[in-house]
Amino acid sequence: MTVNWRKGSKAAMTSHFVFLRIRLAGRRPKPAADGVIGLSRLIAQWPEGEDEPVKYWISNLPADIPARDLVRLAKLRWRIEHDYRELKTTLGPDHFEGRSFTGRHRHVTLVTAAHLFLTEQRTCPKVPART
Repeated sequence: MTVNWRKGSKAAMTSHFVFLRIRLAGRRPKPAADGVIGLSRLIAQWPEGEDEPVKYWISNLPADIPARDLVRLAKLRWRIEHDYRELKTTLGPDHFEGRSFTGRHRHVTLVTAAHLFLTEQRTCPKVPART
């Protein structure tokens, strides 16, 4: 199934995906009250021209969630990694060299607040200039 999960800077982000209902092996899943192990969903990205899928995700979200939403949520990881990289390089949460938990806690709290402020400034629409 071909899924378009978001608009990129040049075009829509689209790829082929395979969705399978599976039971996880090699773990100790908690059975339901009737003793049945629940099903999960395997999401595999299989781009055109590839011999096999290139990326995989496992989801335990309800079965009635549309495929497009599952792919969008799976692909959202890039945003988290981008924000973490920006936070680490710009604001320096690892720059704290104190020795107390209280000092570390204050540092991380201020860095998080600064990151929130910068993100809010970046995403809010600019006020139009007066003519």
